[in-house]
Amino acid sequence: MIVTTTNAIEGHRVSKYHGLVTGEAIMGANVFKDLFSNITDVIGGRSGVYERELRKAREIATEEMTVAAAELGANAVIGCDIDYEVVGGGGSMLMVTIAGTAVTVD
Repeated sequence: MIVTTTNAIEGHRVSKYHGLVTGEAIMGANVFKDLFSNITDVIGGRSGVYERELRKAREIATEEMTVAAAELGANAVIGCDIDYEVVGGGGSMLMVTIAGTAVTVD
């Protein structure tokens, strides 16, 4: 399945629009990961724990969206937008949402 942030796919013509499809993922970070991440942030390093969690959440949300598109008979999703949010008490959870338009391209 083709997934793109653009509204067109070069070399392909949209032959049918199926509608909006979305995917969501909320990932909790446990106390030990949070503690290590905070220490890393204080000393100026990158927070690999959160980077991995964000990557995993993005992959899950994208997969959920593409499954929804396939169920509608689409072979591509165009105009995708990805949003990241911190939710939960004290910002203890990471939320990734992705939305786009399911289409059939030739």
